[in-house]
Amino acid sequence: MKLSDINSILNGVLEGNPDKEISNIAKIEIATESEISFISNPVYAKYFYTTKAGALLISTDFEYFEKPENLSLIRVPDPYLAFLELIELFHKDSEKRTGISEKAYIGEGTTISEDVYIGPFSYIGNNCSIGKRSNIFPNCTIEKGVTIGDNVIIYPNVSVYNGSVIGNNVIIHSGAVIGSDGFGQAKQPDGTYKKIPQVGIVVIEDDVEIGSCTSIDRATIGETRICKGVKLDNQIQIAHNVIIGEHTVIAAHTGIAGSTKIGKRCMIGGKAGIAGHIEIGDDVILGAASNTTKSILKPGIYMGYRAKPMRDFLREEANVNSIPDLKTKIKNLESNAH
Repeated sequence: MKLSDINSILNGVLEGNPDKEISNIAKIEIATESEISFISNPVYAKYFYTTKAGALLISTDFEYFEKPENLSLIRVPDPYLAFLELIELFHKDSEKRTGISEKAYIGEGTTISEDVYIGPFSYIGNNCSIGKRSNIFPNCTIEKGVTIGDNVIIYPNVSVYNGSVIGNNVIIHSGAVIGSDGFGQAKQPDGTYKKIPQVGIVVIEDDVEIGSCTSIDRATIGETRICKGVKLDNQIQIAHNVIIGEHTVIAAHTGIAGSTKIGKRCMIGGKAGIAGHIEIGDDVILGAASNTTKSILKPGIYMGYRAKPMRDFLREEANVNSIPDLKTKIKNLESNAH
């Protein structure tokens, strides 16, 4: 694209050659004359004078001493968001596919809308529904009665169990399992365990992204629900009957036990553990490797083995770090007393 066309799309202010042709996006350290990059983090400002990029996205208040001769600039309010928009622009058709492979299995009573792609060796069960422009890559298993919305991307080796509901614009990465049985076992008088039937479903609302090898268990009865705009990293465990509120983001290796409710716009760090049957309110941030065993309803940042407000956690950490000095002082006092 010509730089003038890119500038028009981004509603920016162009400094440089409007007719310069841009073929791709690249990191500022390695970009070439036909590529565009960006500076949003001050750490990368040092590359402004050495980059070989043909153009840069910079903020409206970015200052420089002297612009390299062949470098064009587009000023925008937020270079990072503009960069994301360009990625979508340049790569929007890179994975677009249509057509149903002859090696795919389509069950009876299943309806498939227009412009759908189903790859080789994928299995679609009976009475499923697949929306417009959705892509199901090879080796996926979609069991009976599953509903899939429009513009959904399901990458290879995903399993979606029976009755699950997937909304529009959902992305599910390889190895994810949607709707497997919740972990329900009832202990019997003789010490053995009897499996509790898991007869509920999983509902994934619109605009959700689910990372690779993440498992979302079906409800015992009722629903496990992942609400609109939730973003899940890789290797997350979400147990039966959990509800995750809109636009919450969760990092890898987090485990959420059954029947817990997570609020809207929460941020949960990697390796966090959340006990069952509790509630996390809206706008709560849980630090990495934190463990939450009681409900948290007040917005704020919580950290630690037993999650507590960040200020309390940092105070306790400071006290723990001072223990060696205190031990030394006590030994000195004891020596002087003798």
